[in-house]
Amino acid sequence: MNKTIIAGILLFLISCNNTDVPETDPTLVPETIAAPAQLSYNIINTYPHDTSAYTQGLQFYNGKLYEGTGDFETSSIRITDIKTGKVEKKHMMGSDKIFGEGITIFKDKIYQLTWTSKIVYVYDIKNIDAPVATFKWPYEGWGITNNGSELIISDGSANLYFVNPDDFKVKSTKQVRDNAGPVLHLNELEYADGFIYANVYQSDYIVKIDPSSGYVTGKIDLPGLLEQYAPKEITPGRTDVLNGIAYDSTNKKFYITGKRWPKLFEIVLN
Repeated sequence: MNKTIIAGILLFLISCNNTDVPETDPTLVPETIAAPAQLSYNIINTYPHDTSAYTQGLQFYNGKLYEGTGDFETSSIRITDIKTGKVEKKHMMGSDKIFGEGITIFKDKIYQLTWTSKIVYVYDIKNIDAPVATFKWPYEGWGITNNGSELIISDGSANLYFVNPDDFKVKSTKQVRDNAGPVLHLNELEYADGFIYANVYQSDYIVKIDPSSGYVTGKIDLPGLLEQYAPKEITPGRTDVLNGIAYDSTNKKFYITGKRWPKLFEIVLN
């Protein structure tokens, strides 16, 4: 046995018997997060929804439904009557390079993300015919909401960005996690009663997020809604995934839909 190996063994034995060295570094112990609670709900009503709307953003405001839609060329921002599904006003803003994404209404302005062009369009709430301002955004645009003072944006990762609405500078970032780790593909967002609700892209559930920690505290499973309520209105290859959360704070009701879905669902959480 050479001297180098002997020296290594001696150092190992000394370190094992050194009571001043902790057995584990507490900074390396993974943080324990409780599993999300399963949130139950009741479906109160179903309403018609425009099947041409590739829904990216949804918000309830003054009794109307505001919706941002995607797809190159056909992206839009629109105002809809909830109960009839009739589109009352629509502005086509897409092109071969512009793909519309999430929307939020903040201080009488509508903010609309775009997917990869890194432009945010801002509209006056009283006139959606043309944007009144634009901002640059350094990441992909997916979902957007606000907490009354900041905009909150997702980019398809596990991150939520808290953004100054005046200059679009990122103030802070939270990684969203549950007991299994980071929650990827955060999409359309809605802020309600102090929590952030997010669609997880390509899934049939919505997560409830504590914005102070980034932890997922609840999960709303919504499997088979269209199969149960509108089986004859599903178009294979066209009717797409669950996406779209709007909240009526007055009545504590959520409005849920999906990309090119024929129905809008009004639900209350139990």
